Amino acid sequence: MVLRPSERFEKMENPAAREIFKMLDLPGVISFAGGFPSNDSLPAREMEMLAGEILARDGTGVLQYGPVAGYGPLLENISAWLQKSKKITAAPAEVLITSGSQQALDLIGKLCLEEGDLVAVEEPTYLTALQTFNSYRVRFLPIPCDGEGMQVDVLEKSLAACRPKFVYTVATFQNPTGVSLGVDRRERLLRLAEEHGFHLIEDNAYGDLCYEGEEPPALKSLDRKGRVVYLGSFSKIISPGLRVGYMVADRETRAKAAVVKQVLDVHTSNLSQRIVCEFLSRGCLEPHLENIRAGYLRKRDAMLEALKRHLPRQAEWTRPRGGFFIWVRLPGAFDSGKALPEAILRGMAFVPGKAFFTRDGGQNSLRLSFSGSTPEQIHRGIEILGGLIRDYGW
Repeated sequence: MVLRPSERFEKMENPAAREIFKMLDLPGVISFAGGFPSNDSLPAREMEMLAGEILARDGTGVLQYGPVAGYGPLLENISAWLQKSKKITAAPAEVLITSGSQQALDLIGKLCLEEGDLVAVEEPTYLTALQTFNSYRVRFLPIPCDGEGMQVDVLEKSLAACRPKFVYTVATFQNPTGVSLGVDRRERLLRLAEEHGFHLIEDNAYGDLCYEGEEPPALKSLDRKGRVVYLGSFSKIISPGLRVGYMVADRETRAKAAVVKQVLDVHTSNLSQRIVCEFLSRGCLEPHLENIRAGYLRKRDAMLEALKRHLPRQAEWTRPRGGFFIWVRLPGAFDSGKALPEAILRGMAFVPGKAFFTRDGGQNSLRLSFSGSTPEQIHRGIEILGGLIRDYGW
């Protein structure tokens, strides 16, 4: 007999997230659905070498239980990496290793969310963050985005009537739109957090994947009052299968989050942590990033060119300077959710825009990920999309 699911599960269930994984393995379908790194960006040979050396050197020790907060040398390496690459000053005792940054979102939920709490989010925003926070039966305060990210002035006006528990933001190369929060808006957002007493959850999974100009400053690097909890991950830049992410917070918050993590999974894989640690300590990450950025830039440019060639003039799309995503908006009555089944039948897949909204909205939008396809597949997939849109009456 099937266990009866709780109300929390009902809130957690998200068909859009489940369908993304299904669409990755559909035979004959060019999928722009998943925000996953490409297989050719994964350093398989380095992983094989490092894993062998670690096991030969450390033996059964690496196969045992480990510290809840994380492997000490990895905490030190992340602290040094954040200072060098992001100008974020964080002591090792302020870093908590998580099983991907996705677990960090759940840790935050378990640590501080009560039923009915108000959580402010960009609209649209990362669909799995909505899924996670929604499982705690919160209320959402959606803040619209434009070409410079969250419209912080709209948030400021909302604060006259309510105060969120925290503001969740993918401020740099946002998922799903690819846009980044302007520097002035970042500073204004921090001032609002200080003045009104809420925290910012900065999810920065894509910041290292900058293809043009300079990477925008992390909110955490501008934080002087301890208002930012920073989430990072090695999933997009080394390997998602290792499941190594991290949270940076003040020591008290980090200690309490570690208690929650101990209940959830005791600790993140020791072997995975040590592989990432060696990758950092041996200086492998920076040349690896240079290599994969070049590959993703070619894919991004291929998709932008294909969109210009195959989509109707009325269509609009973002031009991201980094990350994996392009957000397409189609004026009129086009419904991306209803069009998806036909797109799959024709051989391509995307994520309908509605999945990234807290309530209604996004029906005439869709998210495209260029990371996992070749330039040839990108051109063919966008050609299929263009034909589908024209058949809908454009």
